[in-house]
Amino acid sequence: QGQLVESGGGLVQPGGSLRLSCASSGLTLSYYSVGWFRQAPGMEREFVGAVRKSSGNTYYYADSVKGRFTVSRDNVKNTVYLEMNRLNPEDTALYYCAAGQPILSAIRSWSAYRYWGQGTQVTVSS
Repeated sequence: QGQLVESGGGLVQPGGSLRLSCASSGLTLSYYSVGWFRQAPGMEREFVGAVRKSSGNTYYYADSVKGRFTVSRDNVKNTVYLEMNRLNPEDTALYYCAAGQPILSAIRSWSAYRYWGQGTQVTVSS
């Protein structure tokens, strides 16, 4: 069974940075598209960014994080990262990684991903 494990969350001040990791013991992540999603209390789960497995790797981002967040892969470590810079309180949420094979039009849809981690909390506060 595929299992994803997120790590790297924590408390950070506004303007700070964090790097989240998504590792798997049962999946070879290079075979999948991997997305990052977040959910704040009382809010719907929203797309943050993704790397799509295609002929190469193509990256997609939500407008709210474009230019601040970066998704990357390390196939040797079987890990996908979410580098988050210039964090603000609106970025506070539980962050999830997910793996699957979504078609291009569904890359931002959480329902298009089959495997999910348990999430890691990111809190941006002074």
